[in-house]
Amino acid sequence: MEERYDPSKIEQKWRHRWEETGIYRTVEGEGEKKYILVMFPYPSGPAHMGHVANYNLGDVLARYYRRKGYNVLHPMGWDAFGLPAENAAIKSGVHPARYTHTNIGLLKEGLQRLGYSYDWDREISTCSPEYYRWTQWFFLKFYERGLAYKALARANWCPSCRTVLANEQVVDGKCERCETLVEKKLLNQWFFRITAYADRLLEDMRLLSGWPESVLVMQRNWIGRSEGCEVIFRIKETGHEVPIFTTRPDTLWGVTFFLLAPEHPLVDELTRGTPYEKEVESFRQRLRGVSDIERTSLEAEKDGVFLGVHAVNPVNGEEVPVWTANFVLMEYGTGAVMAVPAHDQRDFEFARKFGLPIRVVIQTPERDLDPDTMEAAYVEPGIMVDSGPFEGLDSEEGRIKEVPDFLERMGYGRRAVNYRLRDWLISRQRYWGVPIPIIYCDRCGMVPVPEEDLPVLLPEDVEFVFEGPSPLERSEEFRKTSCPRCGGPAERETDTMDTFVDSSWYYLRYASPREETAPFNAEKVRYWLPVDQYIGGIEHAILHLLYSRFFTKVLMDMGLVDFPEPFTNLLCQGMVVMGGAKMSKSKGNIITPEQFIDTYGADTLRLFILFLGPPEADKEWNDAGIEGAHRFLHRVWRLVHRYLEVLTFKTQPIPEESQTLKELSHLTHKTIKKVTEDIERFAFNTAIAAIMEFTNGLNRIMEAAPDAFNTYEGHESIKALVLLLAPFAPFIAEELWEELGGEYSVHQQPWPDYDPELAKSERITLVAQVNGKVRDRIEVDADITEEEMREVALRSPKVQRFIEGKEVRKVVVVPGKLVNIVVA
Repeated sequence: MEERYDPSKIEQKWRHRWEETGIYRTVEGEGEKKYILVMFPYPSGPAHMGHVANYNLGDVLARYYRRKGYNVLHPMGWDAFGLPAENAAIKSGVHPARYTHTNIGLLKEGLQRLGYSYDWDREISTCSPEYYRWTQWFFLKFYERGLAYKALARANWCPSCRTVLANEQVVDGKCERCETLVEKKLLNQWFFRITAYADRLLEDMRLLSGWPESVLVMQRNWIGRSEGCEVIFRIKETGHEVPIFTTRPDTLWGVTFFLLAPEHPLVDELTRGTPYEKEVESFRQRLRGVSDIERTSLEAEKDGVFLGVHAVNPVNGEEVPVWTANFVLMEYGTGAVMAVPAHDQRDFEFARKFGLPIRVVIQTPERDLDPDTMEAAYVEPGIMVDSGPFEGLDSEEGRIKEVPDFLERMGYGRRAVNYRLRDWLISRQRYWGVPIPIIYCDRCGMVPVPEEDLPVLLPEDVEFVFEGPSPLERSEEFRKTSCPRCGGPAERETDTMDTFVDSSWYYLRYASPREETAPFNAEKVRYWLPVDQYIGGIEHAILHLLYSRFFTKVLMDMGLVDFPEPFTNLLCQGMVVMGGAKMSKSKGNIITPEQFIDTYGADTLRLFILFLGPPEADKEWNDAGIEGAHRFLHRVWRLVHRYLEVLTFKTQPIPEESQTLKELSHLTHKTIKKVTEDIERFAFNTAIAAIMEFTNGLNRIMEAAPDAFNTYEGHESIKALVLLLAPFAPFIAEELWEELGGEYSVHQQPWPDYDPELAKSERITLVAQVNGKVRDRIEVDADITEEEMREVALRSPKVQRFIEGKEVRKVVVVPGKLVNIVVA
């Protein structure tokens, strides 16, 4: 055995051996399956610390479950289309395909150096024609079902560069290239009708008990289902009927003005050729470069313009002025709002600024609301007043039943459900994406590309410049074609698809990545899917995850899959930060894994990142910490080396009832139990802490009684140490296992079992106090750590009652005795 731990030597050795023997290759049908998937990366360059933090998690779980007897699918691929590659082409002249494939090579090499146990035979790339052929096929199927359609939608437009901009290219409302104020321009663009699945996306959340509640809350809010009424207001001067949606029909009698979004087409109709036209245009200019988020922020100053017309309130016949306002969006509701300033805060602020009337129609039980002295809108339930036939009625009864019944009976409106969710705009005026398979013919109209003509390939010889139309629009070779129906001259669609379309089905392709006759093999998908454990950043909580759920439901309706949800369990990991800030090139705080792998080895880096904290928490980078992880692996190396030396000498027999052997057995079985339980609850940092404690305990016994290791208990303890370390530090574990004479490979050995009786510790009573008062007494293991004492006390339901909603200022731990929680 090597005297010195040399990570570079052993890591290179085992990388080659694993590749030669294909130990991570996956075959269907061999035992109960476990599909563990980490969100695939965009290949922007070499691996960074975010990749390490993310892909560590999946690799530990994959290695663990393989050894628990599961047939594990753990693949990797590349979310390879996207704007950065096209920007690189504009700046440096490097073709996006070359840029992307170079970066894929760099990133793949980095992941392989880290020893991740991927089945590389299943590698996919969304920019390969073999993949995006099927992305186009899905588009055609959505189109056949009425789920893909074209409509006018606003896009970011730079009037100087004469081009459409992605949101990422708009900085502080200006074009990142020329700093011209960005406008919103109406373009004919493609959508997927995700709103048709809004209710199912909400209802099926009941199936997602393995998802973080925070993610489900974000998705519910994004879908934003609201029950209320649609009410028709009429423009007095023109007769236009304008519907509004409200969740507060009980406040209809409090409407004192009417609002339209600045983008509402009626605004131009109502003001064209009037004295108000210039003022409206000036108002719109003030909104240029202001994002929708900024416009609708509660803190944003309210702004607007009177349009010179009035709307008639159907419930009382009152004529109220019509304005356009910055906080009303065309994308939400109908783009029109009935303004009730006494009972809506934004309407209240608008009314105060422009001197518009405020009328109270929901009073407090004390009836003390005065519109002249109110400092904020009253938005709570109350008693309906000045509300026609509903005077004195409980407002909740009016909102839910009486007023909606009245509106439907009188023909003024109807009950309605509204969603914040909007259809998914998939058009991108870009080159580096999946071409949309539609052809336009003067004679036949819009014609889908026949399936046998897929894929519609991206042309190679295109010009990349920032100004003007997209490269596909400028490419006559691509654009000009013949109609598949009549054979006449026609033109191709030049928009490409949003890259979220590519990532909405990739998890299915891994089941059969080389399938040529279908997007996936149905039998293999039935075996592997749904994904058992999905892992990725919280930043994907809404779009990617929602779109993937939508895709799965459509495919289920098409009979292509037999499950309604793609991901059974979800783990969202935090970021690696430095000085509290996310690592990024712009901040100059990027740390690459290579520099630490070269110095300390991949095992040290893996171990250090996992040990920094729980997966879902952000992790503060610390150079000193990686030194500590490296020293620990050296201790493990020396311990196993010392054990092998003990075996070469004649040792004194140890009595079977020896206290030392009992301690060895207890320590071994307790650690196996702890590490097993921690891995299954994703507490990888405490699992590693338990292995470190185990190592310290074995070292202590080795110093005091080395002969104890020349026994069954001693052999089992050293084997257990290596077997438990293997998912976290796979290279050193493989090397040590070989030195111990173990059968290749350590990663194919069964996970060690523990005897519950041997794992039991002595029990003590932990006293849990809040501000010095005893609130609970909890039975715990005598060898519980201080961190575990803290966790147990804070989790106690009896303690929770006294700290809920309060600031925990300090937690005092007296080891083995009590925990005192100090709250404000």
